[in-house]
Amino acid sequence: MSASYPQLSPEQLRGFGAELDALRARTQAQVGREDARYIRRVIAVQRYAEAIGRGLLFLGLFPPFWLLGTLLLAVSKILENMEIGHNIMHGQYDWMRDPHIDGKTYEWDIAGTSDNWRKTHNFKHHTYTNVRGMDDDIGYGLLRLFPEQRWRPFYLAQPLVAIVFALLFEWGVAIQDLELGRYFSGRKTGQQLAREWRPVARKMRKQILKDYVLFPLLAGPFFLPVLAGNFVANILRNLWTYLIIFCGHFTAQVHIFPRSSVENESRPHWYLRQVLGSSNLKGGRLFHLMSGNLSHQIEHHLYPDLPSYRYARIAPEVQAICARYQVPYNSGRLSIQFGQVIWRILRHALPSRPGSASPQAIATTG
Repeated sequence: MSASYPQLSPEQLRGFGAELDALRARTQAQVGREDARYIRRVIAVQRYAEAIGRGLLFLGLFPPFWLLGTLLLAVSKILENMEIGHNIMHGQYDWMRDPHIDGKTYEWDIAGTSDNWRKTHNFKHHTYTNVRGMDDDIGYGLLRLFPEQRWRPFYLAQPLVAIVFALLFEWGVAIQDLELGRYFSGRKTGQQLAREWRPVARKMRKQILKDYVLFPLLAGPFFLPVLAGNFVANILRNLWTYLIIFCGHFTAQVHIFPRSSVENESRPHWYLRQVLGSSNLKGGRLFHLMSGNLSHQIEHHLYPDLPSYRYARIAPEVQAICARYQVPYNSGRLSIQFGQVIWRILRHALPSRPGSASPQAIATTG
C-alpha cells in the first residue's frame, strides 16, 4: 500500500472520535424542513424526468426523440437509485414519518431486492467496511483489488470481468446476498439457495416485465425503440453507479483491514476505519446530486443515516478534523480516482504480495 497508517495516542483517538461525535450532533440538530423540501424536490424531478423520458421514447422512431428520451430515463433511474433509493434505505428520512420514503419498506427500481441490499450494504458493508472476510463489497466476490486478497488464476480474466460487471452491475448486486460461492463449495445446500432465490427471482421478473415487456408493448408500433431505450438507460445507470461506487472505495489510498481490526473496536476506531476505507470525489452541485452525494463517500461512511444533503456542508469540517489528527483524507477528481481504480483492477489481476504496511497500525500507540 502506498499510504501509511496514522499512529494516534489513546488521547488523540478519543479526541478524534469526540470531535466527529460533536459534528454529528450539531448536524442532526439542524435536520428538518430544509431536508424534507430537498428530498421531495428530488423525487419530483426524478418522476418528471421518467415521465417525459418514457413519453419521448414512444416517439422513438425519430432519433432526436429517442436519444433525449433515453437520456432522461437514464437520469431518472440514476436519481432514483443513487440520491433517492440508496439514501432513503439508510433511514436518512425516517424522521419525516412518510410511508413512501420509509427506509425499512422502500423498494427501489433495480433488479435487486431492497431487503438484500439492507443486509449486504447497510449492515455488512457499513459495519465492517473493508474488513476481509466480513465486507462482501471488497471486489464483490469477483475482483481482486488489494494484494491481501489471495490470488487465483481466475483473476487473470479480471479486466474483462470488471467490464461485464460494470455493464450488469444491478444484476450483480441482485445476486450478491445469495453467496453462490458458498453453494458451489458445498457450504450451502440447494434448498437454502432455492429459498433465498425466490424473492430475488420475483424482483428480477418484475423489473424485466416492466422495462422490457410492459412499456414496449404500450408503445405499439414503437416497441423496438422503447425496448432499446429502456435497455440503454439501464446500462447507463449501471455504468454510472459502478463508477461512483468503485471510485469511492478502491482508489490507491484506500486501506483494507484484517478481521482482528474489529475485535473490541471502539467508536473512534470505527470512525478511523471509515475514513481510511473511503475516498471522496470533487465536483459541482449537479455532480454531487447525480452521485447521490456519494461523492462525499467519507462523510457518508461516517454518518450513513444523516441526510445526504448535509454532506457537502460538513465535508470541510470533517477534513479539518482529520488534518488536526493527521488522518489521511483522500479526495480527488473523478478522472484521477478512476485511473487509480483501473490500475488496481489491472495490477491485482496478476500475482502480488501484501504491502509492508500493517493494518494493525491503526491501533493506538502508547
